[in-house]
Amino acid sequence: MNDQKAKSDSGKMRLSLIPREVIYGIARVREYAVTTKYKDPDNWKKVEPQRYWDATLRHIVAAWDDYKARDEESGLLHIEHACCNLAFLLEFMEKEKRK
Repeated sequence: MNDQKAKSDSGKMRLSLIPREVIYGIARVREYAVTTKYKDPDNWKKVEPQRYWDATLRHIVAAWDDYKARDEESGLLHIEHACCNLAFLLEFMEKEKRK
């Protein structure tokens, strides 16, 4: 079956365009945080956005000269941590828009 009219995707985002490693990287950071550090999966919602900006910049600077650099505490890539912090900031921004 190759009838493209059978499903209407017009105007919908193509989430398959997102590189999957971004999703996996954020998931690794979240898994680390929930299992070893903060326990509560919603803990991130209780933090001021400015702290995520600061953390994002710290991780970016740490990876500036070597994008393969790893966070000393988690062992995960600094760029994975930066992506996760940016995801939190985007979520905060979207929540603000909905108010």
